[in-house]
Amino acid sequence: MRFLFILFLSVTFQTITSQNQFVPVDVPYKTALENAKKEGKPLFVMLYADWCPHCNLMKTEVLNDPAVIDFLNKNFVCTYKNIEKEEGIALKNKFNTKSLPTFLFLDTNETLIYALKGEMKKAEFQNELRYALNPKMQLPYLEKEFLADPSNSDKFFTYLNTLKKGKDRTELSIPTHVYLNTQTDNQLVSELNWRVIANGVTDIKSREFQFVLNHQKEFAAVASQNRVDRKIESIVNELLRPLVDNLDTVNYYKQREIAKSIRLQKTDSLVFKYDLTLAERTEKWNFYKKVTLEDTQKLVWNDASFLKDIGNTYFKHIKDTESLKKAISWVDRSLELNDSYDGNLLEAKLYNKIKNKKKALEYAKNAKAIAKEMDWNSKEVDVLLAELNTK
Repeated sequence: MRFLFILFLSVTFQTITSQNQFVPVDVPYKTALENAKKEGKPLFVMLYADWCPHCNLMKTEVLNDPAVIDFLNKNFVCTYKNIEKEEGIALKNKFNTKSLPTFLFLDTNETLIYALKGEMKKAEFQNELRYALNPKMQLPYLEKEFLADPSNSDKFFTYLNTLKKGKDRTELSIPTHVYLNTQTDNQLVSELNWRVIANGVTDIKSREFQFVLNHQKEFAAVASQNRVDRKIESIVNELLRPLVDNLDTVNYYKQREIAKSIRLQKTDSLVFKYDLTLAERTEKWNFYKKVTLEDTQKLVWNDASFLKDIGNTYFKHIKDTESLKKAISWVDRSLELNDSYDGNLLEAKLYNKIKNKKKALEYAKNAKAIAKEMDWNSKEVDVLLAELNTK
């Protein structure tokens, strides 16, 4: 009897635990769509990945809530797709999903009627589920209303704000330009239209962005210079980051010239950093050397950490003596800014690489002294000193 009682408690505990845990139901997409047609309900699709912390938070803090589960099951046909598996990959590509988690709401014709991305609190998520069921808050209705009167800023903002809940910023560009095409140059310089540009313009060559570049003072007066600067930096980031992430060197070299044409130090600095990142990832050391020789002093002369990073890359990958001497001058500058253990050790390594033993010893001893003073582990500099003293 005691054994049966323990077994009963164990099964009961496991049942309660399972009821409090969200388990994604991977109904085949085609089956879910057929069920949605039969039941006359929209289709709810969650796209997630096991490694995504925001997805896991939604599972454990929102989607496991009985009220949320009940609302979803009453009003939608639901399926949950891992973007690293076959159907998840297909849906991710079909709906151009770039953020996780993403929640897609589809009608029975597979038209996207609503979309959400990212993590939310329970109350916010429940409100969004209700909005997704309201025909006058769905994307097809809002798009139709906007296109019927594209100069109407209220209709445009209603559509844009709903669209950006679940779409990448680049997908806001098309309706944004439809609206902005109804505005004259003089009308562009307003607080309202600045918000439109800041949220929806992603094309660096567009009329609107070029107008911002050429009228920064006017836009700073209706927004602020800081907001204008942030927009300029973000549009360069949006242009170059995907190309660097995908190691698309062909298109990167083309687009970097467009970014460089802005001719502002803040954007030049961004291009410089992307140049170095791409060069390192693709091991294009001649390009790395060309960029750093041209722009290090101009763009990162007061950044001790960045100067050491460049010097360290030269130590590892660059061989010609003249370039290494240049790297030494950059690390010298970093030591002027911050006389550090790692800076002195790097300087010693660089001098050793160009076979200047006297200078290598000098900086290695400096590094050793700093390590001793700070009571740090000096194993690496000790090895270098031993090597130098046996030559």
